[in-house]
Amino acid sequence: MSDDYYPDEFRDAGDAVLAALLERVGESSPQPRLQATRRAVELLGDPQNSYPIIHVTGTNGKTSTSRIIESILRAYGLRTGLLVSPHLVRLNERIVIDGQSITDEALAANWADIQPYLLMVDAELTTAGDEPLTFFEALTVLAFACFADAPVDVVVLEVGMGGEWDSTNVADGQVAVFTPIALDHTKRLGSTISEIARTKSGIIKPAAAVVTAAQPPEAMTELSRAAELTESTLVGEGSEFALLASHVAVGGQLISVRGIAGTYSELFLPLYGTHQAQNAAVAIAAVESFLGAGSQALVEDILVEGLATATSPGRLQLVGIEPTVLVDAAHNPHGALALSAALESYFDFDEIVVVVGILADKDAAGIIEALRPAVARFHVTQSHSERAIPVDDLADLVAEHVGDADTFRFGDLAQALDAARGWAQDAPKRAVLVAGSITLVGDAVALADAGDWMTK
Repeated sequence: MSDDYYPDEFRDAGDAVLAALLERVGESSPQPRLQATRRAVELLGDPQNSYPIIHVTGTNGKTSTSRIIESILRAYGLRTGLLVSPHLVRLNERIVIDGQSITDEALAANWADIQPYLLMVDAELTTAGDEPLTFFEALTVLAFACFADAPVDVVVLEVGMGGEWDSTNVADGQVAVFTPIALDHTKRLGSTISEIARTKSGIIKPAAAVVTAAQPPEAMTELSRAAELTESTLVGEGSEFALLASHVAVGGQLISVRGIAGTYSELFLPLYGTHQAQNAAVAIAAVESFLGAGSQALVEDILVEGLATATSPGRLQLVGIEPTVLVDAAHNPHGALALSAALESYFDFDEIVVVVGILADKDAAGIIEALRPAVARFHVTQSHSERAIPVDDLADLVAEHVGDADTFRFGDLAQALDAARGWAQDAPKRAVLVAGSITLVGDAVALADAGDWMTK
């Protein structure tokens, strides 16, 4: 998002909120606990209970699905709150009020309001020999307070990691949404699909409406079990609802969806990739479940507006022209495979160079193999993250998979992008892709904005 959106008057105050959060234990080391967050919201009067919630988890597609759900609800005239993670450029992007990133003024004011209560919980935890509130625990409490202060009619809540012990799970979602579940964060969530699905199924609350994308059988078993134990209803992609068709269109695609309560044909979705069409089908089923308990079809004109205005920053997002520069937040093999398929189906480039950086806890080899068929050369670099794989280590791994001739090493992202853009300009129908980690994509978006790549 452009810096122009954030008035300078309050920018320092907004930045100070991120600085304060960064002093806490980082997001890569979440605490598997709920009691700390529960205590903090309790002291604040449980703001998370002042609005209904649609809770979204999964391995890939959580953010896009959450954004599409929010866009449809907003088209219905509801005042929406949206929590997504992580941010690409500024913290404000994570807390969205009625379709706009929260202002620095509101962010700072709410942070000031909750600070005494966070410190009180920190003291209680420390006295008990526990870690103080983490970055994401404090952020979750902040988001709940911001939504209550706004106020909003409904909140779409994206899980940070997992589900059962994720700090967002102190809230009770009327609708629990599951995007595709695959292997990721295995050190935290489990080494099998079943274990990961079991952890994620923890967001299902008593008598909830459960909506799930198509899942591996072992994941579906866990979700079905959790739905049965909580006396919840469960609808799944492929049975109760389905993506019927998706066709390439200028600026995105046309999709047809059989929802739970209605069938919707030839809807324009300004996002690329069949995976985004499937995310939209899940989003439609989720909104049907929320607004009419799955018994009323959505109003077609409103749905058309909701989909047409949906955005998903960092997901096959165009950030530069002449040459074309695309960024995508794919950071595991499942996401990288979807990205490769979308590049082949939705674009007509002769050659693509990928600027790639991957974090140390990810399946780097799997990501490289997934991207290899779609790209001609790899520009290997790293993001600002402390968890980024060092350039030479990652480049050695890339070379093992694609060969030395197509592997190029760069000490920083700006150099890698300059070289990639120069290469792309040397021949027609070439493009630049940035992928491999969300932090790398965020850094690239900031460079593209600063360089005004969309106009030159």
